[in-house]
Amino acid sequence: MQTCDHILQKLPYRKPFLFVDTLVSVTENGVEGRYTFAADSFFYEGHFVGNPVTPGVILTEVMAQIGVVCLGIFLLSDSSINDLKIAMTSTQIDFYQPVFPGETVTVRSVKEYYRFQKLKCNVEMRNSREELVCRGSIAGMMNVKSDA
Repeated sequence: MQTCDHILQKLPYRKPFLFVDTLVSVTENGVEGRYTFAADSFFYEGHFVGNPVTPGVILTEVMAQIGVVCLGIFLLSDSSINDLKIAMTSTQIDFYQPVFPGETVTVRSVKEYYRFQKLKCNVEMRNSREELVCRGSIAGMMNVKSDA
């Protein structure tokens, strides 16, 4: 069984487009992780000038990285991942609360299904006050070239 650090090392993202700080738990059925939005993040500069708000597309990306990609890497744990290819295939997200610079969010994901290299999860994001920020479903394809 892999540790959460091992999963983080296999993520195909780097700053400034890495949106996973911590994985709290990962099982075959779901994942929980956190991310804090740095006040100097590149997307705040031009998004609602004078009153920056995290764009919905970035919130969706955070949920995809934590809720689908991290879980997918865990589910592929018996493979020696050499070349991971990921493609988002569908999203349906409803937004309820804004996220401001400096806020920490928690993403929880529950696997709906994983078959034929497609992973679909129900995801939700909550702020530090446990208020629902957004929720929905995200699906993606996980294609791997193994060392075997």
